Amino acid sequence: MEFIISRRNFIKMTSAATAGLMLAPLAYNTKNNVYAAADSVSYGGHDIPLLYEAEICILGGGPSGVAAAVSAGKMGKTTVLIEKGITLGGLQTMGNVIPCMTTWAPGSDTAFVTELKKQLEKYGIDYNDHNEKSEVGIWTNPEALSFIYDEMCQEANTEILYNTVFVDAITKNGAITACIVQTIAGLRAVKAKTFIDCSGDAILSRSAGVPSEHGFEKTGNNQPMSFRFEMGGIDLERVYQYVTVELGDDFCPTRPPHYEFAEARHRTKQYVLEKFMVDGINSGELTEEDAEYMQAFAIVGKPGTISMNCPELPLKYSASDPVSYSRGVRAGRQMIHRISQYFIKHMPGFEHAYLAKEASMLGARESWRIKGKYYLVEDDYHNQSRFKDAVARTAWFIDAHGEKVSEKLPKGAYYEIPYRSLITNEISNLIVAGRCISASFILQASMRIQLTCMSIGEAAGIAAAWGLQHNIAANSIEWDKIPETTRNYVSM
Repeated sequence: MEFIISRRNFIKMTSAATAGLMLAPLAYNTKNNVYAAADSVSYGGHDIPLLYEAEICILGGGPSGVAAAVSAGKMGKTTVLIEKGITLGGLQTMGNVIPCMTTWAPGSDTAFVTELKKQLEKYGIDYNDHNEKSEVGIWTNPEALSFIYDEMCQEANTEILYNTVFVDAITKNGAITACIVQTIAGLRAVKAKTFIDCSGDAILSRSAGVPSEHGFEKTGNNQPMSFRFEMGGIDLERVYQYVTVELGDDFCPTRPPHYEFAEARHRTKQYVLEKFMVDGINSGELTEEDAEYMQAFAIVGKPGTISMNCPELPLKYSASDPVSYSRGVRAGRQMIHRISQYFIKHMPGFEHAYLAKEASMLGARESWRIKGKYYLVEDDYHNQSRFKDAVARTAWFIDAHGEKVSEKLPKGAYYEIPYRSLITNEISNLIVAGRCISASFILQASMRIQLTCMSIGEAAGIAAAWGLQHNIAANSIEWDKIPETTRNYVSM
């Protein structure tokens, strides 16, 4: 079924399409192993079959989305998680972002983070995330992590809709009533009482009419994206001997199996491996962009395998422009092949290495951000702001690639993230979690790390469930009024 609508008619339809909506339970057809839609949603002049109905619907299965889904499910609410891929974890798994950076904030581990660490320990992933000699907290294994997330959602009775792509939100009277999704069966509708936007791009929020912004306020540029990849067949001990022992690289004093090395040009710090990369420029094997940034992490549970935290794409490729993004994929793949071949030819320990895997999504550090009830700014970082409705704390430094890298907060210092940065004035039953909450470009560069996004998502799931239990709209919840025994985080 295909149909085309104009923007003007689309806006009219989204405001009126829910007039005939009626909530109805789904009947499970055991013979065909599907949920039979007992209802439909009017959209674009068509009746879209109802695929699923739940109390809480979460869009996006990244770190914040999984945390939200597990938390809401554990509180006994029927929860559905919509994921466009077939793997949970988002950039952690599909984006191959192996390092899970520490928050540097004491006492920042919320219940979900604590439980995840316990699960990771079963796979030998127990790296100290408050090791002052390294900025890396936990080095995850994508395959182990995706399995753990599946298990956590199943235990919380959360339904996951894989290979399901968000299309549009239907709103009525300042609330989202349903979202339209594209599935293998065609367009379908998902209804819920409360929605949580963990898409990273704030796509659900923007579709529902929530004000948003993207890029640096001064230039409009997003942070540069990365296209990560894995290389196998590596003699990691030989790499360590060459880079750390022979060359004397002290960037990160680690050693196998938790081993890291890196290079970044045009910084105040002179990296030992800069000459290695510049030699590739001089020989014509690498471009200036290839050599601008290079970082690599060993992967626990994958002997002889390294996750390359690069290449970093040139700034001209935008995380908020679909054509630019697509061109960035092609350019990034070319960079991957140049870098991998250069390492195979010239880096000791890589003599028998090979390109093992490309990430299945680009690493977007920032794209869209909502404008919610509270707008976090850089001063909140430097002033170590506290909030009575705080849902998480972090002290990760301002890490805005291409724009600003700020000094770290003093040891033991941190700032908090308020629940009001997760909610909006426009949509009553919407909560936003992850890197697209209400914050300025510079502040977002600090709060965007995985562990912080998990804690924010966890709070979103708790708030959504608690609000439904007490018949309070999501954007009217006062986080500090939720009992401390229910909250994942209590401000000190």
